[in-house]
Amino acid sequence: MNKIVLDLETQKEFAEVGGRSSHGKLRVSVCGIYSYEQDQYLCFDESNLTKLGEILQETDLVIGYNIKDFDFQVLQPYFNFSMDTVPALDILQEVEKVLGHRIRLEAIAQATLGTGKTGSGLAAIGLWRSGKLEELKSYCLNDVKLTRDVYEYAKANGKLLFQDFFETREIAMNIQEPAPRINTVVQSSLF
Repeated sequence: MNKIVLDLETQKEFAEVGGRSSHGKLRVSVCGIYSYEQDQYLCFDESNLTKLGEILQETDLVIGYNIKDFDFQVLQPYFNFSMDTVPALDILQEVEKVLGHRIRLEAIAQATLGTGKTGSGLAAIGLWRSGKLEELKSYCLNDVKLTRDVYEYAKANGKLLFQDFFETREIAMNIQEPAPRINTVVQSSLF
């Protein structure tokens, strides 16, 4: 299976771009992926997103946490294809289907894996503005690893865990592998 796990960080916050309906104006600072096919982590900045577009169009599945409502919306202005055509498993949407509400990745990772995020999205914007790109890439790729580990746990165990006040609860997860993609179109450069 040609699968990737994806997470990105932005250059701006919603308050700077007119609110939560303006994802496309947030601009990508870095986008990290884990490639199952290559068994490696890769990080892209705004200048080499065309290569990421090629990968997205060839992958059988993109796995992430809140990728459909956030990451894909932020990426869309960079590509000449619709992100809606990219097969995706959004773990947050799967959690929301079961529970009826959203839960932060941090809450699931802590209960399921015993580890959590190394920072926040706002802190990542601060790293970008301070020019601390290596630290920013490390933070982003840590979130990719966390998401990959949550996905692998759900696939292997058919569930995820989360802390609900003082009780650890389970969320049933039925992860299905998709069929390989055929007839993909390769991204051309917009820059």
